[in-house]
Amino acid sequence: MQLGATVHDPLHGHVHISRLESMLTSTREMQRLRRIQQLGLADIAFPGANHTRYEHSIGTMQVANMMGHALGLEERDIQKVRVAALLHDVGHSAFSHSVEAVLARNPAYMPVIEGERFSSHEMFTNYIIKHNFPKYDNIANEVTAVFDTDVHEFFSEISDMATGNIERSLKPYLSQIVSGDIDADRIDFLVRDSYHTGVSLGLIDVEQIVDSLTLHGDRVVLGGHDSYSEDMALAAAESMLIARSHHYSAIIHNPVTQSVRAMLLRALEDTLGGMEEQHEVVLAVSEFFTIFNDGDLLEFIRQHGPTSANNLLQRIREGRICRTALRFNQQSLKPGVRMALSTIARYGAAKQMFEHELSRRLTQHYGVPVLIDLSVAKGVPKSTRIIKGDDEHFLYDESALANGLVRLISRQISLCIFSNDVKAEQKMDAGEILERIEELSPDLLRYIRNEKYLNIEGVMLVFYCLHNLFSQKDELKVLIPRIRNISCMYQLVEGFAKNKRLENLLDYRFHDRYGFPYSDSLFEDIQKLVAMGLVDEDLRYYDKNGHWAQRYEYVLTAEGVKYGENIAQYYQKEMEHITDYLTRHKHGIPRDMVCINNVRYYR
Repeated sequence: MQLGATVHDPLHGHVHISRLESMLTSTREMQRLRRIQQLGLADIAFPGANHTRYEHSIGTMQVANMMGHALGLEERDIQKVRVAALLHDVGHSAFSHSVEAVLARNPAYMPVIEGERFSSHEMFTNYIIKHNFPKYDNIANEVTAVFDTDVHEFFSEISDMATGNIERSLKPYLSQIVSGDIDADRIDFLVRDSYHTGVSLGLIDVEQIVDSLTLHGDRVVLGGHDSYSEDMALAAAESMLIARSHHYSAIIHNPVTQSVRAMLLRALEDTLGGMEEQHEVVLAVSEFFTIFNDGDLLEFIRQHGPTSANNLLQRIREGRICRTALRFNQQSLKPGVRMALSTIARYGAAKQMFEHELSRRLTQHYGVPVLIDLSVAKGVPKSTRIIKGDDEHFLYDESALANGLVRLISRQISLCIFSNDVKAEQKMDAGEILERIEELSPDLLRYIRNEKYLNIEGVMLVFYCLHNLFSQKDELKVLIPRIRNISCMYQLVEGFAKNKRLENLLDYRFHDRYGFPYSDSLFEDIQKLVAMGLVDEDLRYYDKNGHWAQRYEYVLTAEGVKYGENIAQYYQKEMEHITDYLTRHKHGIPRDMVCINNVRYYR
């Protein structure tokens, strides 16, 4: 690697940059990141949080470099991983995730480039890396000289690595280093965000995490050479999950952060909604991800926005952030409502409709402007693997703490109501507003169902049908099935997915890289149902070749039965097919029958 420059980073110290990397950082695409804040407008809540995407990109490159050397990769592969890590954020919009939500909330605004609808910053990143960087003559010449390969092929490979496209990568572990469950991106932003906000997210020992990584086949896994180092690998992974959980609760779900995010988003959507020509809106949105920095976006709102948008913008500039009148979290919402809101929050158009309609109703009722922000935690780690002895296991099968943290992250939800009228705030009644939320959320779930099948509801129906098939009840007690293993659910859902009548409802992609059918998204959806209180997950320990491991067993809760009854009316034909399949295969479904007193179960 031919040295081009040295950068001093507050976290990683002296970071050496090659001549190619120096050329890349000098491009317009990378320089734009100098003026995009990593945490959007979070510096209003945390004054030190004014670090940028550029700073984070340099740090991610350095962590990727550490990981590559720890894994013993060839120097050529390490150089590629460094480049991918450096460029992994070039498709981020101004104000980062705060503005990216515009795409999901307004599908009509999604740019269509070369016949493909762009719905995320990763898609912009992929496109920019493939199409923009090969156009720089000095970069093309340096790539040819260093890697002796076609520049277009080089950046095509880099784009797949930068966006975690394992399927297309010739060496999947290179993609995992940049974009995986335990990756350079996540390690750097958790440590960096903690450093700049002053919020302790839990101790992340970067060196311990990096030293615990090893290659197993074509995957990056955690491991050790003896039982103690294996335990330390577990501890390192657990620290990442703790930090991830605290990152949401302390920073992303901070009420001030949510308030300013809601203000900016409303100002931007009011501005875009007031533009007459749709093609101009789509072009502007495309420029948010390719040309604009934070200042450009604020100026765009100032020039094109209506009075309402400019008033919000002025309040942001002056630090007059809307006050939090009420806040609901996972502990103050019933399981059914929590599940409905969690589902709505993950479908952008429905989320926008929910926030705007609830805002309209409360504004009308209380006579003062009200803003709403609904936010849920995302990005639950799904496929972290660890070597114990001679076998490879899931992290969550080895660590009860990791299992609990996945649930904790899955259930995190924050619904904030903002206003600046103290008298109106005093009149707001949490119980009355919850009733309005309970009235509104079913309508929006129906809207989503009309647009697309909800896979998570399909999984819920499987649990509900299993419960109906095996449960028995009398005046004193209820006998309910406890499904003995999560792999049983994988096998059942994979079987349903092959049924033409159910393939859309249970649209999960499976692979057998671990020796059995597995789906990342199905694991995540099952964890959401557990986190929402609709399914109860028991841990059972068992001896596997002298190694004590955990397995999951599942029981539908009383709230889950109620929720299942509610959604079953929308899936009557699908219910028939699921029940028929389960009836024909019921003797092969591993289960125990649990007897519970009616009062205890239904209370």
